[in-house]
Amino acid sequence: MEEFDSEPTVTWIPGVNSQKKQMCFDWGPGEMLVCETSFNRKEKSEMVAGCPFIHIIRKDIDVYSKILRKLFNESHGIFVGLQRIEEELTGKSRKAQLVRVSKNYRSVIRACMEEMHQFAVADKDSARGRQFSSQVSILSAMELIWNLCEILFIEVAPAGPLLLYLLDWVRLHVCEVDNLSADVLGSENPSKHESFWNLVTTLVLQGRLDEARQMLSKEADTNPTSAGMCRVLGDLMRTMPVLSPGNTQTLTELELRWQHWHEECERHLQDGTFASNPHLESLCKVLLGDDAALLEQKELLSNWYHFLVTRLLYSQPTVKPMDLHLYAQSSLDLFLGGESSPEPLDNILMAAFEFDIHQVIKECSLALSNWWFVAHLTDLLDHCKLLQSHNLYFGSNMREFLLLEYASGLFAHHSLWQLGVDYCDHCPELGRVSLELHIERIPLTTEQKALKVLRVCEQRQMTEQVRSICKILAMKAVRNNRLGSALSWSIRAKDAAFATLVSDRFLRDYCERGCFSDLDLIDNLGPAMMLSDRLTFLGKYREFHRLYGEKRFVDAASLLLSLMTSQIAPRSFWMTLLTDALPLLEQKQVIFSAEQTYELLRCLEDLTSGRPLCGEPDAQQLQDDDIETTKVEILRLALARNLARSIIKEGSLEGS
Repeated sequence: MEEFDSEPTVTWIPGVNSQKKQMCFDWGPGEMLVCETSFNRKEKSEMVAGCPFIHIIRKDIDVYSKILRKLFNESHGIFVGLQRIEEELTGKSRKAQLVRVSKNYRSVIRACMEEMHQFAVADKDSARGRQFSSQVSILSAMELIWNLCEILFIEVAPAGPLLLYLLDWVRLHVCEVDNLSADVLGSENPSKHESFWNLVTTLVLQGRLDEARQMLSKEADTNPTSAGMCRVLGDLMRTMPVLSPGNTQTLTELELRWQHWHEECERHLQDGTFASNPHLESLCKVLLGDDAALLEQKELLSNWYHFLVTRLLYSQPTVKPMDLHLYAQSSLDLFLGGESSPEPLDNILMAAFEFDIHQVIKECSLALSNWWFVAHLTDLLDHCKLLQSHNLYFGSNMREFLLLEYASGLFAHHSLWQLGVDYCDHCPELGRVSLELHIERIPLTTEQKALKVLRVCEQRQMTEQVRSICKILAMKAVRNNRLGSALSWSIRAKDAAFATLVSDRFLRDYCERGCFSDLDLIDNLGPAMMLSDRLTFLGKYREFHRLYGEKRFVDAASLLLSLMTSQIAPRSFWMTLLTDALPLLEQKQVIFSAEQTYELLRCLEDLTSGRPLCGEPDAQQLQDDDIETTKVEILRLALARNLARSIIKEGSLEGS
């Protein structure tokens, strides 16, 4: 059995006392229901007032943040685009596309973080503002981790360019120096500003030597006694060998030049060139990559990974990727100094420097509050062919597992569920099954939403889900007495039983009101009326009324008789059909032939005698009703008269 890395967090539910009441719960795809039961542990215990509420505990609450929803929506488009990258693209073209996708993800994180920061500043004194600030910190950490993974796993920067990428990484995420620079340069005399030397030192620590030289020139202008020292240090900064992107020099040439430069810096320090100015001497020690000198600037470095990159810049500029973890571990140990233990972010970054992708994903899954980050990062790394060999013990691969966990949270939201569909679509092993389970649990609060869900199912040939949704909508329509809509949904669901039920409601309404509702639907049933016998009867019965209205009495009479003799009409409706025949029986011209009249008489006798027909329910109770008895007598009289008229007519026709 697999062990947990840490104890799961406890969620307190207000108003619930598990000491007095036993709790029951039920898991859903994205949440859990908790409520009290009426079960007492002691048979004779007194009934105590409990909590009358059902609590819903959501495992992914970030989907309900308006700002984070922008992150989910924007990244969805990037994700879908990534899945369409042509597999035949290889080499530099494919790598360039993957790097571009990674940068797009980071830009979305940063945009979301900046918007969140604005809200945090606006509400800084409230609990909501503190929540925004906390979220800004999380987003900042996410971008920091993603950027490092991009450098190490996607760019796969070699020795030399690797340090340039790491410098950009630090400069992007340790940006307080820009505000400090604006503050110092905005003063009347920058070199006399209290933070002047902090600014110069920070610029050197970040490898921004050109800006540092400009600041030293201001010091030289205002302080002639240190002008010579500033010029010497400025020259050392200017001549420091750096591998620029367009430079063709080899690493060996760079290392030789850097060694000569390093020796020159050391010579100036030993000669006491900067002895009279502690600030300049400290800067020279930083240029030499002296650990003690760097640790003296711990406050300006602010974190161990800044310390790491500065150490590498001034001591190992051609560090190889495989050696990064050694310097990272020593930098972390030196920076913390045994005074504190590593934070979760430190562990994640360390795992990245060790090129342990699976540990990065695992640590992020434990530390972050939702699955967005690990799902999208894992998907991107999978496209880089870095996770092909890692399958989970329960049959799924890591990419699919994380994407489906993330999609599960999206399905819990009233609108983001549409994004979750695409994530399931791009999980070939378990995506279809997961989509089927989640789509059935989407609340169909409006017909518009139901149509969207239905379209999703129809596009993916999810027959059972289509039928289920149509049934639900048909039931809702019946409860709201919208029979036309209910019939339409039952036909779409191809549910014969429900179509029969709705058809019966139509016929019952006709008996009560004397007219049909939703005539357009019934008139245009077409082949759909063959779904059930009752629906066929409804369509044909409506056709009878249309023929009668058009005064096509012979056709109407023939259709009416066929409805009864074919036994498609429900027996409970026979009296209505026979009553409908009365106006035709009383027409001046003979409509029903003698044979047809005999058939009508037989149907009337079957109805009044109470004999069950073809197993249909008995309707004998009609005999006991005086009104029905009167109807029967009137029908018998009308049928007898019509029979006499038809016999005379048919006899005269034969005689002529």
